[in-house]
Amino acid sequence: MIGPQAQDSFERIFFAAARTRLVTDPQHACEIAPAPGDLAQGEHAVLLTISSMQFRLLLLLHVKDDEATRAYYMGGAEGVLVDTFMEFCNLCCGAMNQQLVEHFPDLGMSTPYALGSQCLPYLRVLKPDHVKSYALTIDGTVRLGATLCICTRSPLDFVAVEAVEAHDSAGELELF
Repeated sequence: MIGPQAQDSFERIFFAAARTRLVTDPQHACEIAPAPGDLAQGEHAVLLTISSMQFRLLLLLHVKDDEATRAYYMGGAEGVLVDTFMEFCNLCCGAMNQQLVEHFPDLGMSTPYALGSQCLPYLRVLKPDHVKSYALTIDGTVRLGATLCICTRSPLDFVAVEAVEAHDSAGELELF
């Protein structure tokens, strides 16, 4: 029920958001490659949702609590990695929401929450119309996984002219 142009548009919007919002420095590269099947890279999956009258998009970002990831996102600070990582995930989802609202004015976005990555196979229960997994490498050392899952109730196709790189933000609160 999701047309090829919509699939491509969702992917491009996610890629642009990930490349600007999942990095701690705009100079850091975020390489994204398709991953086979239900790839879960890490013990935690942060789930974010964007919903409209036409679709529900679930974005799961998989993180492993290892030394490289902790150093990248925590910078030596004490605390829980997944809590800090959820802030980056929220920025990524917000950037996607900003792009999608141009095509779907009735969007709602959830707050991020962490799940065990063993929950990934349960996405099938939702009977999604489109699921795709990606392997992300940030700054050459941090490895993340991402799963984009889209459910619709009716045929959906749209073209995002160009997924723009998200503008720099000082973390201001956006009210909808």
